[in-house]
Amino acid sequence: MRTVCTEPDRVAVPTSQALDAHPAASKTGVSKTRLRATSTHTAQRRKRKRRFWVLALAIVAGLSAVSIGWYRPWEAGDKADAAPTTAAVVRRDFSSSVLATGAVQAQVGAEVRVGARISGKVERLYANIGDAVTKGQVVAELEQADLEAMVAQRQAELELAKAKLASVESLLPKEIEKARLDLDEAQATYTLAHKQLDRETLLRQRDANTRDELDEAEQGYAAAKARLAISRKSLELAEARFAEDSRQAKAEVERSQSALRNTQVQLSYATITAPINGVIASVSTEEGETVAAGMQAPTFVTIIDLDRLQVDAYVDEVDIGKVRLGQRATFTVDAFPAQEFVGRVTAIYPKAVIQENVVNYDVVVDIETPYRGLLRPEMTASVTILLESRTGVLAIPTKAVQRERGKSIVYVSVDGRPEPREIKVGWRDGPWMEVASGLQERQTVLLEAPREEPE
Repeated sequence: MRTVCTEPDRVAVPTSQALDAHPAASKTGVSKTRLRATSTHTAQRRKRKRRFWVLALAIVAGLSAVSIGWYRPWEAGDKADAAPTTAAVVRRDFSSSVLATGAVQAQVGAEVRVGARISGKVERLYANIGDAVTKGQVVAELEQADLEAMVAQRQAELELAKAKLASVESLLPKEIEKARLDLDEAQATYTLAHKQLDRETLLRQRDANTRDELDEAEQGYAAAKARLAISRKSLELAEARFAEDSRQAKAEVERSQSALRNTQVQLSYATITAPINGVIASVSTEEGETVAAGMQAPTFVTIIDLDRLQVDAYVDEVDIGKVRLGQRATFTVDAFPAQEFVGRVTAIYPKAVIQENVVNYDVVVDIETPYRGLLRPEMTASVTILLESRTGVLAIPTKAVQRERGKSIVYVSVDGRPEPREIKVGWRDGPWMEVASGLQERQTVLLEAPREEPE
């Protein structure tokens, strides 16, 4: 019997020739073959349906698990928000330090901007950045020809004034002496005329002379008296003239001396010297440039004394009340993280420094550790200010304290219900806040304010 093979899942079906060759088995054989083929095909279809439904159920179960897992964390988060955590009021030992960030700065007077007080051309510049200079060392020179000519002119004026004073002091005393001699002569003439008048008067009383002789004696007496008065006035005038001319001549000498000193000072301004010991930090001009001195002196160089540095630490307003003068402090800089420097608080600035709505106060730390060659201005410093220690104070976590209407409020758990309570706070040490009043030990406070439930 010959068969035709089709797809693997189908059975072999006898051909018509084969059935004709076996007429006895034609009906029964064909029926059985078709029955077996139909049952096999039906079983395979059921198996495929079963696989499909298993796969579909698996997909549905997976999606359900994912959705449940996504929903439950949010549900747990809502439950956690609904029940904020709590903390107990405990006693703690607060660490005696305040942390602050600051910077290394030059002390007051340790950084100087050196400039010129007069206008002129820069003739010489002896400074370069990084050069060490000493106090009084010449840093730059301006053109000086015009100033030197002015000094020479003032010197000549002074010499002239001195010559006038010398003339007054040499000539006028001689005039005074002559006036005194004239006065003596007039005094002698007056005395003689007075005696002559007395004699003539006596003789006239005895009728021993004539009237003309008496008149002549009276006239001589009057003339001598007038000459005496003139001589006295001449002496007074000579003395007054000498005093006045001498005073004017001396004043002229002093004026000339002052003018000379002024021009000498102006000349000295042309030579710029270092006012302090230090290092040239910057140079703002070059040789050959012309500088103009107006309301503000032009800066030539900036000198910094690296041996006079300090640390300006910016302390938060919450901690500034604990800082006192004389407290010790330590700090480190990024350039030398393993090196700790020791200092002491020497000043607290009363004016606040506000940056991005954060209020800080400048606390000056004087450096006691030798730092020559290590520290430089503007280095960032991490400062720790050492305070007096406080032990056994009531404390709660800082985040439990809420600010409401300018008051410090915490929520206390009373019979499982939150109750607001005003407290007074003290020091803060990292995440902990001191409770000065308003709470008792072992009370329970909420770390977050309870949410208001919608009505």
